[in-house]
Amino acid sequence: MELYNTTVTEFIMLGFTTDPVKQRVLFVVFLLVYTLTMAGNFTLIVLICNDPRLHTPMYFFIGNLSFLDLGLSSVYTPEILITCVSEDKSISFGGCVAQFFFSAALDYTECYLLAAMAYDRYVAISKPLLYSQAMPLKLCVFFVAASYLGGFINSVIITKDTFSLHFCSDNVIDDFFCDIPPLVKLACGKKDSYQAVLFFLLLSNVIAPIVFILASYLFIIATILRMRSTQGRLKAFSTCSSHLTSVTLYYGSILYIYARPRSSYSLDRDKIVSTFYTVVFPMLNPVIYSLRNKDVKEALNKLFK
Repeated sequence: MELYNTTVTEFIMLGFTTDPVKQRVLFVVFLLVYTLTMAGNFTLIVLICNDPRLHTPMYFFIGNLSFLDLGLSSVYTPEILITCVSEDKSISFGGCVAQFFFSAALDYTECYLLAAMAYDRYVAISKPLLYSQAMPLKLCVFFVAASYLGGFINSVIITKDTFSLHFCSDNVIDDFFCDIPPLVKLACGKKDSYQAVLFFLLLSNVIAPIVFILASYLFIIATILRMRSTQGRLKAFSTCSSHLTSVTLYYGSILYIYARPRSSYSLDRDKIVSTFYTVVFPMLNPVIYSLRNKDVKEALNKLFK
């Protein structure tokens, strides 16, 4: 029991590098990414709220996705910026718990929301004439509320179990935020029950939504193949391309971090991948959902005029 540090009051964040010059460069890069993320997602939310043409189930989900991305980026990036410019790399135990909880809650919520968006795309393609009736506002609100509820409940579970672990004398986190792999690396006497909780959460928050999304797209593909018009097929596929791109990038990086054998973990390599889904992905979402979207472009032109 002497090996266990039960009086941990803070953690030390190593971040990406200890080189002062590289830290300043990274500060500028992350500040630019954060600015673009906030501007892009906030603009998309304003467009969806203000333009009546965007008052559809699809844009309702996209607006909520942008809101989640604003939250995710704000959970991670400010701490990264502080780590880059401050000589004090510490984060309090309570601050680490709060960051861990909100990051897990928003990540899990986004997993469920992306699954709900897959169902929305299935309904839009399989029942285009009955789309509004099949996806009423009440059902959309239910999907979003259920996503948040599931995300925050699961976050309570993983946060409680993670910070119930005994941490060794080393309190240095080799990462830029409080995450499962670096925290588990600091823990002593890891319990089998904790690994069971991790497996359950991976299954319920990542694998289950992925299976649901894949099933939705199998039905979507079957519907598209039954279409006689080539133009109709291309139009139907284009309505799903943005969501499919978003799902591939988001779940691909999460599975790489959390679904690999522990023996293959490399914190240096994982830092780069985790940066993508925590910092870069929230910046890319507004681009993914607006770059080829005629309605969003027209709404943006109207807003500027």
